[in-house]
Amino acid sequence: MANGTIKCSANYVPLSPISFLERSAIVYRDRISLVYGDLEFTWKQTHERCRRLASALSRRGISRGDVVAALAPNIPAMYELHFAVPMAGAILSTLNIRHDSAMVAVLLTHSEAKLIFVDYQFLDVAKGAFKILSEKGIPLPSLILIPEPYDSVSGAKAMAEVTEYESLLSSGENEFAVVRPNDEWDPISLNYTSGTTSSPKGVVFSHRGAYLNSMAAILLNEMQSMPVYLWTVPMFHCNGWCLTWGVAAQGGTNICLRNVTAKGIFDSIATHRVTHMGGAPTVLNMIINVAASERRPLPGRVTVMTGAAPPPPQVLFEMEEQGFNITHAYGLTETYGPGTVCTWKPEWDSLPLEARAKLKARQGLQHLGLEELDIKDPVTMQSVPRDGKTMGEVMFRGNTVMNGYLNNVEATQEAFRGGWFHSGDLGVMHSDGYIELKDRSKDIIISGGENISTIEVESVIFSHPAVLEAAVVGRPDEHWGETPCAFVKLKEGYAVTAQDIINYCRDRLPHYMAPRTLVFEELPKTSTGKTQKFLLRAKAKAMGSLSQKSKM
Repeated sequence: MANGTIKCSANYVPLSPISFLERSAIVYRDRISLVYGDLEFTWKQTHERCRRLASALSRRGISRGDVVAALAPNIPAMYELHFAVPMAGAILSTLNIRHDSAMVAVLLTHSEAKLIFVDYQFLDVAKGAFKILSEKGIPLPSLILIPEPYDSVSGAKAMAEVTEYESLLSSGENEFAVVRPNDEWDPISLNYTSGTTSSPKGVVFSHRGAYLNSMAAILLNEMQSMPVYLWTVPMFHCNGWCLTWGVAAQGGTNICLRNVTAKGIFDSIATHRVTHMGGAPTVLNMIINVAASERRPLPGRVTVMTGAAPPPPQVLFEMEEQGFNITHAYGLTETYGPGTVCTWKPEWDSLPLEARAKLKARQGLQHLGLEELDIKDPVTMQSVPRDGKTMGEVMFRGNTVMNGYLNNVEATQEAFRGGWFHSGDLGVMHSDGYIELKDRSKDIIISGGENISTIEVESVIFSHPAVLEAAVVGRPDEHWGETPCAFVKLKEGYAVTAQDIINYCRDRLPHYMAPRTLVFEELPKTSTGKTQKFLLRAKAKAMGSLSQKSKM
């Protein structure tokens, strides 16, 4: 070129998180990469195993652009697949382990997966899905069984002809030539949003976005080299908020947990000196309400990234009191998981703990991997005033926004309308540029023309000492249109009436915002800890409309 610059292999390589593993296999070769019960691997071994698995997949006919599905909890095999599948040039589709056979069949059909790795615990779900596909004449993907290493009777006998994970892995070559992306925008993974069975949305992640969001996740968690990361976030959810790749970049130790329990969390922290973990507010709730017999002292500071649903200030307050350091992030599957972080300012340190918790409950501003975050009027696309009151839709723009929805051009175009990704979340922008979520657009309650943020009402209910969990939805009302209806689960040993909690809310909120009805019951949740409000809305609707005579 005339100006003396040239783009070539010396100065341009497509970004890919595959490089994280390759570097750690040298720098941290003898450090522990994975721990699962008594099973341990080093980074050198993990690199070799992933390379062998990529080779085995290639021998099985898996090539560039093919989809490989996985139905497994947080176990070493699930971690290895995050590198091995893209190293074969393929796309990893991690499926929610709470899905039933019908949903798994829908997703396998939609993704056209050529192969599926199935943990023994979910073999019956996979077999049910295969039966549905067979009856419809849809070609079946190959099935690789992941048996439990400590259990000889793991369900493997039920499908004797099926290849097991370790035997597949051992058939691969260690010197396999890793398949690199031709373009960093090439897909690395396919993540399904929790949608209806009729129209699943497959979110396509790129190598570039995964690389950048992994780096951003390291930074926002303030992860130094060799962290010890406890897997309480499902790896199937946004690829573990991109930390499946991020922990490798820092040569960390991955502590795998098949089942997330409060005892398992405290035992793991004490045994392995865990430095970082993550979880939805339900995981935080589990920690702060643990039985005294299961609680163990923290050997050091544990940084916890929370997100998935807006955490009530009361929960953050109690976590901080117990010695956990909370990093509050927010994002969606379409933003590779965390897209914002409530970056802490030193001047807030001197505030009372409760005031600090309220500030920490805000969603903050875009992380370093994202270009821009704003609150806009979705019709005019104008930014809302930075007054902390005017609501608009949260919108994102940048390199860590999905490529689009697989095989759904219409939905992709709608999501990117006006050159921004429309989140469907409603929020306000504070004067300091930090955003605060108020609701999902579909969850906001409009009562007598007033907008009621269910998040605000839930925060007040959560602050009641007897409340373990709470969710608020709109209930039809002949006069007001709808009014707040709260579903509450109490802590063990507490006995309060619905009216007690309603009165508590009325003392702390404008009366029109306080719940008019309150139901005590277990809250339905997704596997990532989000309350399934659509089920609660249906229950509230089934209760019937409140009469015109009711007063606010």
